[in-house]
Amino acid sequence: MNTQRSVRLSKYLAKHLRHEPERIGITLDAQGWVSVAELMAAAARHGFPFTREELAAVVAGSDKQRYALDGDRIRANQGHSVPVDLDLPPAVPPAHLFHGTVARSVAAIREEGLRPMSRHAVHLSPDRETATRVGARRGKPVVLTVDAGAMHRAGHVFRVSANGVWLTSRVPAPFLRFPG
Repeated sequence: MNTQRSVRLSKYLAKHLRHEPERIGITLDAQGWVSVAELMAAAARHGFPFTREELAAVVAGSDKQRYALDGDRIRANQGHSVPVDLDLPPAVPPAHLFHGTVARSVAAIREEGLRPMSRHAVHLSPDRETATRVGARRGKPVVLTVDAGAMHRAGHVFRVSANGVWLTSRVPAPFLRFPG
């Protein structure tokens, strides 16, 4: 499968496994899973057929490990805007986590902290490099440092997704360090 096809399929999966399953007539279970057969049939009905081999290649080849295949079912690992419970247990975070954003968002974040916006949780990266890549998707990246250890001691709950993204309900501004 060529790179363009792979990217297109990955974006298609993100749209329908994270945000708009109803658009192609699939139903995610409470934990976000759907059968591969149901997904493939729905995609074919809506003009985007793909093979099980293409699907497996996109799941295995994703550098961010966005999706999980478990037998005959698939789900997105995080980033949902539709109601799902990924059934991730609470986890003790490292002392610091990172969040990539862009300069135009910094003023609001200084005032309000990090909020999940349309997603279920705030996404945090385990290292500065990953946060830089995340922030760069929308422009010149700004990387914020999150005092995750202090947040955890203050009672904030963290979870870690299958692909290493740390999730929490919000990050209050006092737990953030801004560059410069």
